[in-house]
Amino acid sequence: MCIGVEEEFHVLEVESGLLVPRADQVLRRLPQRTFTSELHRSIVESNSGVHASLHDLYTDLARTRRRLDTAAASLGLAAVAAGTAPLAPASTGQPTADARYHHMVEEYRQVADEQLICGAQVHVDIPDRDTAVRVMCEVSPWLPVLLALSASSPFWQGSDTGYASWRTMLWQRWPTAGPVGCFPSATEYDASVRDLVRAGIITDAGMIYYDIRPSDHLSTLELRICDACPRTETVVLIAGLFRALVTEALERLGQDDAPPCQGRHEWLRGAAWRAARSGLEGTLVDPGTRKDAPAPQVVRKLLARLRPALESHGDWRTVRALTDEILAEGSAAERIRRTAREEDLLACVDLLIAETRGERRNHRSTSPARVNLPYSGADATGPPFGSGAPEAIGR
Repeated sequence: MCIGVEEEFHVLEVESGLLVPRADQVLRRLPQRTFTSELHRSIVESNSGVHASLHDLYTDLARTRRRLDTAAASLGLAAVAAGTAPLAPASTGQPTADARYHHMVEEYRQVADEQLICGAQVHVDIPDRDTAVRVMCEVSPWLPVLLALSASSPFWQGSDTGYASWRTMLWQRWPTAGPVGCFPSATEYDASVRDLVRAGIITDAGMIYYDIRPSDHLSTLELRICDACPRTETVVLIAGLFRALVTEALERLGQDDAPPCQGRHEWLRGAAWRAARSGLEGTLVDPGTRKDAPAPQVVRKLLARLRPALESHGDWRTVRALTDEILAEGSAAERIRRTAREEDLLACVDLLIAETRGERRNHRSTSPARVNLPYSGADATGPPFGSGAPEAIGR
């Protein structure tokens, strides 16, 4: 079962730490097959190759980030992978020159104006659309846990929001964002999408922004709930967990006595809110009990549940090591807040730039240290999802 990742990056001016609408200049120095534009001209998106191993995915993502950093640095700019940029203004006021994007800005106004947020999307192979729709229902209760692992957006317009993922709060204002609900088949799911288009709520299927969705032109299921992650290792961790969730769901659905979905997903929006509010530093909703529990406890429960699926892909040691690391060090949101407390917001920007580049800054030190994924394998190969995958916001 192969995986691929789409990552979004803020384009910043290094000296000021502010977003700048210069993504087009950066993109001119990068291959179109891997990099593309987004709704706002201060965001660049990258598309990974298709990979069977987490090490290959890591190698690909790290290489892609280096290429982006080189292109941005040649212009006096930097790329940052985080849900929000700490010093983001209210709006760039400069959408990408595309008729579809301009329509979105005119139709959705401030929701689109403030779409200065970045996410990470993970694609996993799926046999067919009917299966994809059924798997969505099975894995949805655990998606808020993946959001908590990714949380990297505590600041908005220079202020601490009190949330670990303020990006989630901004993102959920779109009419089709949030939990997907339950559909018995792809026919019913596709009919609901057509109804939204017919009602004029969205313009096309590319504007379905559910936490998880089947691709309308690829044989993949796409995870969409997560913040962009400063550290590549966090993206790889989430990709490994998501693939294992899908693998487990497929096995469960393949059993003769597989129970039908009981529906009642109303609590999922609240669970996502809790994950966005607390990240890894507070409590999460345990999908088994639907009660709050310490975030590390819920994360380790997910890890234990997925061990057989992780082992089947050879991912167990890597995912366990990365889980231990993130639970020991805390979420990106906590690292950003700690830096703001001890230094300032410009130091937060420096931290995010360094981590996006693949550097680790020792606490109260500017000395970077490289961190290797605890896994070995060959270099990344394969055609990118970008050859046909939907853009995170625009397609």
